[in-house]
Amino acid sequence: MDGGIDSGPATGQSSRPAAAPPSAGGLGVPTVPPIERLHSAYQRRHETDYIANFWSALGWEILTVGLFYMYMYYQLIRRMRSHNARRVELLDAATAHAWQVAGWRGLQEELRPHFERTAGDLEDLRILGTKLKDPVIWLVIYIGAFWFTSARLMPAPLISYTFAGASIAWVMVVLFLVYCGLDADLIKHDLAEGGVEAELATIYTRLGQPLPQPDPARIKGKHNYVARIIVSIVTVGIYLLWWTYNIMSEPNRHFEINWVWEDSLAHAAQALQE
Repeated sequence: MDGGIDSGPATGQSSRPAAAPPSAGGLGVPTVPPIERLHSAYQRRHETDYIANFWSALGWEILTVGLFYMYMYYQLIRRMRSHNARRVELLDAATAHAWQVAGWRGLQEELRPHFERTAGDLEDLRILGTKLKDPVIWLVIYIGAFWFTSARLMPAPLISYTFAGASIAWVMVVLFLVYCGLDADLIKHDLAEGGVEAELATIYTRLGQPLPQPDPARIKGKHNYVARIIVSIVTVGIYLLWWTYNIMSEPNRHFEINWVWEDSLAHAAQALQE
């Protein structure tokens, strides 16, 4: 953490107006049973939830004179889109499976308010998925800025150091935009999925398979973007190393917390099936 630079942790869960609960056949009549969709999404987490190692990445970046960072930059953006899509599928399937079981046990009307709130937060996650950064587009933007900077820094008597400085500034601007966006997206994502997890915990517990409630303390504090940008400029980009470490480690922690809860969910869903 950055001491005075970051704000404190956010608290609370997202809320939306009540939405219609899933039908008796699940959410939108899936082509495969909800329990199979849940298992598939659960098993794909190591494909989507990329764990970034800052020190390993830094070593490769030094060895490749900065080229490896392009790969890491792409992965940092891609993993949030992939993780969000997988979590939507997992939580949607878990909701549809619970609705199905509630129907068998005559508990749908009793649990309807919880399913309605779950549907609202799932919609938040779907909408967020459409707004997350496209990794290919942002990689092309970064490569363009990086190439322009490299061209300006090529030794040539007529090239102005003023132009070189302006070129480096474009790379930093791209990083500022991406890092601020990734941080904000992570917070929005965690709030929405935390709301779904809380409702599913109540639903599954009522169905006889207790799930842990999400810990509100897991919601990270929003980075102080203005302060971070100023410090990055003052330190001529050196502070960006620490910011990069945060952008890697905070989603890592988010994924690992999700995995623990998903283990409980997979066990509970399978137990309901039996």
